[in-house]
Amino acid sequence: MSQLVDKAKEFVAEKVANIKKPEATFSDVDLKNVSRECVEYNAKISVNNPYGHSLPICEISYTLKSAGRVIASGTMPDPGSLKASDTTLLEVPVKVPHSVLVSLARDIGADWDIDYVLEVGLTIDLPIIGNLTIPLSTKGEIKLPSLSDLF
Repeated sequence: MSQLVDKAKEFVAEKVANIKKPEATFSDVDLKNVSRECVEYNAKISVNNPYGHSLPICEISYTLKSAGRVIASGTMPDPGSLKASDTTLLEVPVKVPHSVLVSLARDIGADWDIDYVLEVGLTIDLPIIGNLTIPLSTKGEIKLPSLSDLF
């Protein structure tokens, strides 16, 4: 009897491992807005849904790091759903307070940009399987706004 249960577990594990899953990639990270409180960046993520029905997105979590430190993090609860058999473009706003930018003065002073690592976790609700988190990571440089951008 235990051999039959083990074979059933292997069968199910193999089928679940070979199920198509949504795939996500970063499209771009751009400056969105500058205010007195913070600088807001916009991360664009393209998500391809291979299924013939829409999939709800549970949440999007993000962490922006620079110089080995976390400078911004947060979550977007219930950002919508992925279109059926299509690619959906998601926009994740990342707010960085000015006080954090001041603490990164050594990196900023050299070339007036921030070298960053952006990590995003896209949690999707797949039928039968449950929640699936797609991890994404990208590195790059964010140009800082000049005084003319502020006023």
